[in-house]
Amino acid sequence: MVSNETSAPGGRGWPTNGKPALELKEHVVEVISDSGEGAQKCAQSFAAVAAKMGNGVWTVEIIPAEIQPPARSMAGASGNRIRVGSFYVTNGGDQADLVVAFNEQVLLGRLQAAEIKPGGIILLESKWATDPDAQIAHTYCEVRDRLRSEGYCLYEVPMETECLKCVSDARRGKNMFVLGLLNSLYSQDLDISQQQIVQTFGKKGAKVVQANRKLLEAGYQWAEANLDLKFRIPPAGITEPQIVVNGNTALALGIIASGMEVCAMYPITPATSASHYLSDVFEKAGGVVHQAEDEIAACCFAIGASYAGKCAVTITSGPGYSLKQEAIGLAAMGEIPLVVVNVQRGGPSTGQPTKMEQGDLLAACFGTHGDAPKVVMAAACIEDCFYSMIAARKIAETYRLPVIVLTDANLATAQQPFVRPKFQKEWVAPPIDQSPVPPGVRPYEWEARTGLSERFIPGRPGGIHTLTGLAHDRQSRVAYDPEVNQEGIHHRSLKLAAFQQTLKPPGVHGEDEGDLLVVGWGSTRGAIEEAVDRLRAEGEAVSALHLTFLWPMPSGLQEILRRFRKVLAVEASWCDRLEDDLVTEDNRRYSNLAWLLRARYLVDVDCWSEVKGQPIKPGSIEAALRSRLAGIPHRSLDPALTPSI
Repeated sequence: MVSNETSAPGGRGWPTNGKPALELKEHVVEVISDSGEGAQKCAQSFAAVAAKMGNGVWTVEIIPAEIQPPARSMAGASGNRIRVGSFYVTNGGDQADLVVAFNEQVLLGRLQAAEIKPGGIILLESKWATDPDAQIAHTYCEVRDRLRSEGYCLYEVPMETECLKCVSDARRGKNMFVLGLLNSLYSQDLDISQQQIVQTFGKKGAKVVQANRKLLEAGYQWAEANLDLKFRIPPAGITEPQIVVNGNTALALGIIASGMEVCAMYPITPATSASHYLSDVFEKAGGVVHQAEDEIAACCFAIGASYAGKCAVTITSGPGYSLKQEAIGLAAMGEIPLVVVNVQRGGPSTGQPTKMEQGDLLAACFGTHGDAPKVVMAAACIEDCFYSMIAARKIAETYRLPVIVLTDANLATAQQPFVRPKFQKEWVAPPIDQSPVPPGVRPYEWEARTGLSERFIPGRPGGIHTLTGLAHDRQSRVAYDPEVNQEGIHHRSLKLAAFQQTLKPPGVHGEDEGDLLVVGWGSTRGAIEEAVDRLRAEGEAVSALHLTFLWPMPSGLQEILRRFRKVLAVEASWCDRLEDDLVTEDNRRYSNLAWLLRARYLVDVDCWSEVKGQPIKPGSIEAALRSRLAGIPHRSLDPALTPSI
C-alpha cells in the first residue's frame, strides 16, 4: 500500500550535501544493464518509492528479445523506464531525461533507438575504462568521450569498486547501490527505500536484507559526496491509499476479487506472471491454478470448471489464443460462461514474445469458426486490469457466453499506482443455484426477446441433460433440422444485442465536436490523451475517444464520429501508408480498429499506427496529429465545410 505521508529528503537522520534541489514537474529515468544484473529490480523499487512518496508513476519494461542475450551488446539492454511526475501519470512519456547504464554497450542501444534526450544526463559504470581487455577499455573510453563531445552530461560512477566495499559479488549488488544513488538524486526518503528492501528481499533472510541495506546506503552516500545533481518532484496530491502493481498482478487480484475460483493456463510470455502471482495467493482465497499441458487443454479445463458451477478464466497471449479458438466455440455453442484474457504481444507466429503490440483485435472478434457470439473488451490502464476481471465475470455469467479481455505486454509489466480497491460483496459470483428445475423448463428455454435462458448447473434435480458441441434444440438434443439450427443461432445472437443495450457511449476527451477526433483502445489511452491535450493547449480543435467495449460497440458512436471533420484511429497494429508507391485507397490495409469502425459505421476513418514493439509515445502521436491537422482547412475560413465522413 502506498503511504500518503512524505518525509524530508533523505529521510530521518540521513545526511544531504546541502545542494538545493531543482524542482521538476516530471522526469523520465531509465536503469539499464545486461540481463541478470538487477536493473529491473532497481527500477521497480525506485518507482515504488516514488509512488509511496505520493508521485504519479508509470514504468515501461525494457527487455531483450532473447532469453540470454550476449553480455555487453546493444540489443541486450535489460531494465526499466520510470516516468515520475507531480501529477497522475498515464504513460511512459517520450525520451529519457536521465539514464543509469551498467555498461556503454546497452547505453548505445538506447541511444541508437533515440530513447534518450539530446543533452540528457548519463550515469555510467566506470569499471570498463580499466578492463583487462584492451579492446573493451578502448571502446568504453571512445564512447564516453564521444557522448561528452555531443553534449550529453555524462558522469562516471565506480559502481563495481564501491559495491566491493560492501559485498563480495558486485554483480549482485549494483542494483541496490544505484537505488541509493537515485534516492539521493531525486531527494527521496531513504527510510522508505529501506522498507522497500525489506519487502523485496525479506523472504531471503536477514543476511540478504542487511547486505542490500548496506549497498543502498553506500549508493546514497556516494551520490551525496560526488554528484552535483539534486532534483525534487513534488507529490501529486494523492489523498487516498494506493497500491502499486503491474497489469498482470492487477489481473490476478481482479480474478480473486471477482469470485472466480479457477484459473487454467499454459505458460506463455508475457502472460505468465499472472499465474505466478495467483499460484502464491489464490489457494488462500479458495482458488485453484491449473497448469495444463497445452493451451487447448487449459481452455477446455476452464470450460469444464465453468460448466460445473462458477465461471472460470484462462489467460494466454496471441499464439495461445489462436489455439483456444475451437474451445471458445464450444463455450459459445454450449452457452457456458468463460473469461479469456489475451495479453497481446508482437506477432505473428513467435513474433516478438517480449514486445508490445495490439494485433489481436480482429482475431478476438472474429477468430472463431462459424457464428460464435462473444464480448470483447480491453483494459486501458493498470486499474482497468483489476476491474475488467470483475466486469468480465459478471457479463460471462449473466449472458452465458465467452468474454475476451485484451491487455498487452505494456500493461502486463508496467507499474502504476491506483486507488486501493475497497472490496464490495456485489463483485463476487452468487451462490450456485441447486434448487429443483421447475417442471417443463428446458435446458435452452431461449427467451424470445433476449435469447437468454436459465443456466442448469449439474446436480440440479430435474435438470439432467446431455451437452455436446453439436447443434441442439431447446432440450439440448442433437438436432440437424434447418429451423432448429437457425433458431439456436438467432437466440445466441440476441444475447449480444441484449448486452449491447446496456452499454453507455464513452465520454469524449475534449470538446464534443471539432476538426479531428482520435479514437483508440487499450493501453494507448494515456499517450493519445496526452498528445491531444498538448494540441488543445495550442488551440487546436482535437478530441479523443477511447473504447472499452470493442464487440459489441455501444450505441451513439456514429453520432460522435460525425461531429468531427476527420476521424483517426491510433493503435499499435499495422496499417499501410499511402506514401508507399504501391499502396492506394483501393488496396490499403487499415489498422484493426479502423477496419471495425469503417465497416460498422460507414465512416471514412483514417488510421495511423506504430508497431515498433514498444509503447507508442505521446510525442509520436502528436506529430501524426499535426500532420493530419495540416490538411484540414480552419473552420473559421470555411464555415460551410462539412465533415468528410
